[in-house]
Amino acid sequence: MKEGGRKMEPQQGGQQPEKGTRLFKYLIGGVIVLVIFGAFTLFQRRAQYHALAENTEALAIPTVAVTHPSAEVAQEDLVLPGTLQAYVESPIYARTNGYLQKWYHDIGTRVAKGELLADIDTPEVDQQLSQARADLNTTQANANLSRITSTRYQDLIKTDGVSKQEVDNAVGDYEAKAATVKSSEANVRRLEELESFKHVYAPFSGVITKRNIDTGTLINAGNGGSQQELFTLAQTDPIRVYVSVPEMYSPSVRAGLGAFLELAQYPGQNFQGKVVRTAEAIDPNSRTLLTEVDVPNKIAQLFPGGYAQVHLQVKVAASRVQVPVNALLFRAEGLRAVVVDANHKTHLRQLTIGRDYGTTLEVLQGLEPSDWIVLNPADSLDEGQDVRVKQVTPPDATGAPAQAPPSKAPNTNGAPGAKR
Repeated sequence: MKEGGRKMEPQQGGQQPEKGTRLFKYLIGGVIVLVIFGAFTLFQRRAQYHALAENTEALAIPTVAVTHPSAEVAQEDLVLPGTLQAYVESPIYARTNGYLQKWYHDIGTRVAKGELLADIDTPEVDQQLSQARADLNTTQANANLSRITSTRYQDLIKTDGVSKQEVDNAVGDYEAKAATVKSSEANVRRLEELESFKHVYAPFSGVITKRNIDTGTLINAGNGGSQQELFTLAQTDPIRVYVSVPEMYSPSVRAGLGAFLELAQYPGQNFQGKVVRTAEAIDPNSRTLLTEVDVPNKIAQLFPGGYAQVHLQVKVAASRVQVPVNALLFRAEGLRAVVVDANHKTHLRQLTIGRDYGTTLEVLQGLEPSDWIVLNPADSLDEGQDVRVKQVTPPDATGAPAQAPPSKAPNTNGAPGAKR
């Protein structure tokens, strides 16, 4: 556009402030974006730090599996394991040397007292006996001659035919020869007794459970160990059972108490017996009372060495529970179980153990059926330690899987709950 013959120039002064304002806005916006991004990054890192701390804290708390102790079925009999033993059992050895000539009874044979079991050939003892008898005859002849001489001298002294010294010598010689006769007689009787041992007799009625010799076996006199044992003889009627009664029940066990046996090979059959004696002392190692139960065995159904469940007719009224063996914690102060309370705190309980069932143990004191006990407790677990409950693996007393304890809030029956 021209004015007065000249071109008009556009005004530049109004555009400079507009550009500066726009640039300032861009800078302010960038700063705001950076601040927002930094705050977001800082918040994200803080959240990650808290998550890591919580995860580390969670991992520091051990996770345990818990279960309830199973309550034992109420019963009135005290049931204990026992091993059957012969009422009398004796190894039989030879009392003389020689070779086995013949044996008459093998294992499983029932023999009566005084019955011949074996004959031993003893040629050396026979010859010694013959020599001793010959020596006896010689001493008897010498003593008879001395007696005659002494009698004659005692008659001659009355007529002064011999001196007093000669009479005394004759009398002394006779007394010495008489003593020699007694010694020879004793030696003959000794060898006769020794020769009588060539016949082995049963010392009591019973059954032969072992035979360790055969015809021609070299026999040595005396107890030379199991290799020199000829037979083992056992009296099995009655049969005896030794049981170890826990100290808690020892006051109720006495002689005359009724008892019976149960054996797996005779299901549903009870073998009646009674307690005949106790040790009347508690074994300090096992804290049990050794008790003997005798059971009649007329028809030989019970064998020595067999296993039996012994039912003692003791009134058992105390509540008892069973725990698996993998719930026990062995400490220097004694056997312990780890119990978890409603706040997930651990407590070490001292236990009094009763019977051992193999995979489980009877607990007489220290636990209740409502307690939650830790399975496979770590040695590092201590009193008042925080734990997390994971699961319950063993079934309950009814055979159904046990329910896991609540993981939120503590309930009224003592099951563990999460901490508040």
